[in-house]
Amino acid sequence: MFDPAGGDAEAERISRVYERYGSSPGRAARYSAANLGNRAIVAERDRMVDAMLGRLGLLPLTGRRVLDVGSGFGHELARMGDLGARPADLVGVDLVPERVERARLAYPAIDFRTGDGRALDLPDDSVDVVLCYTLFSSILDRPAARGIAAEIARVLKPGGALVWYDMRYPSPANRNVRPIGADEIRAMFTTFGATIRSVTVLPPLARRLGSLTPAVYPALARVAPLRSHLLAALVKPGSR
Repeated sequence: MFDPAGGDAEAERISRVYERYGSSPGRAARYSAANLGNRAIVAERDRMVDAMLGRLGLLPLTGRRVLDVGSGFGHELARMGDLGARPADLVGVDLVPERVERARLAYPAIDFRTGDGRALDLPDDSVDVVLCYTLFSSILDRPAARGIAAEIARVLKPGGALVWYDMRYPSPANRNVRPIGADEIRAMFTTFGATIRSVTVLPPLARRLGSLTPAVYPALARVAPLRSHLLAALVKPGSR
C-alpha cells in the first residue's frame, strides 16, 4: 500500500502494526481456519463475491486482469483461479514485504509485488477487477485512503468492478482499524455505480458457535444488526 522506506508516517504505523500481528500467537489462533466460525465467514463471503461477479457479467474471469490491493498472503487473489482467472493475469500488491514473500512462495505463478497503493505500477484502464478485502479499515489517514481510491479508479477499465469487503462496526479491542460505512465508500468512488450490502456474522460471535456453526450461522446471518461487514460492487462508468 505504502512505502515505509520513504518516511511515510502512516506507512510506518501500518508496518509496525502488521509486524505485531505476525508475531501474535493469540491473533493466529483467533483467525485460524480450524475454527468453524471463521470457515463459515469466508465461505459466505466467497459465495457472495462469486454471485456478485456473475451478476456483473464478469464470469468466467478467463482473459480478465485481476488486481488485489492489500493482497496479504495471497489466498483471496489465488482463489480467482477457481473462477477462471489465469495466473498470468493476477497481480497482488501489499505493503508488507514478509507477506509478499510468503504469497510468492505459496503461489509462485502469480505476480505479487511490494508496493504503494497510491502509486500502482499499472497503466490506466488496464484492470477488469480490483479486490480490496479489509484494506481501507487499516488506513487511519483519510487522505492516504483517498489516494489509494484514486489509483484504483485510474487503473480500472470502464465497466470494471471494485469488489470491496470491510468492517462497518468499530473494533473496541483494536485501535489500529476503523469502521467504514456505505456513505464513505460512495464518497471515495463518487462516479461509480454502487451495490452495497451487509454481510458476516460478528466474528467474536461466529467463532464461539463450534459444532453448531452449520445450523446456527445461516440463521444469525439473516439478522441485519449482527452483520459486521459491508460487501460492495463498485463499477467504473463506461462499458467494457
